Amino acid sequence: MVQPDGRAGLYGVVHFKNVAVGILPIDAEGHTWLVGQHRFPLDQYSWEIPEGGAPLGEDPLHAARRELKEETGLEAQHFRPLLTMHLSNSVSDEVSLSYLATGLTAGQAAPEGTEQLLIERVPFGEALERVLAGRITDALSVATILRAHLLFLREPALLCGG
Repeated sequence: MVQPDGRAGLYGVVHFKNVAVGILPIDAEGHTWLVGQHRFPLDQYSWEIPEGGAPLGEDPLHAARRELKEETGLEAQHFRPLLTMHLSNSVSDEVSLSYLATGLTAGQAAPEGTEQLLIERVPFGEALERVLAGRITDALSVATILRAHLLFLREPALLCGG
């Protein structure tokens, strides 16, 4: 490859076979669900919104519904797109989509065999405080929670699942 300055260079790109999907479930009382798990690449525990992957060609909304049910047991009547972003565009082509999920019904979680999850229901404001305090550091979770906060300032009914 040729660099912008005209010299020869080497550049690597990590190609992803999935679109990352994240879901911010909000119930009628303004609570959300966070999922905790050990993240091998960082060798640390991480609290995040429910997340997963949509193989290329699968409808990301279908994957979001599946991941929400799988990780939390929740099903949602309504999904609203919140955010599309590139998670690390200097080294990868990974695209992520996140959704606000409302009209929730509780059920039984069924995590994959590779997942050992803890699930926590917290007021949305507490999730926001965890982001602001640096206790939630997952990029998709941080961006989705901050985006939702800005939307809630404009449309307060969203915080109550409206």
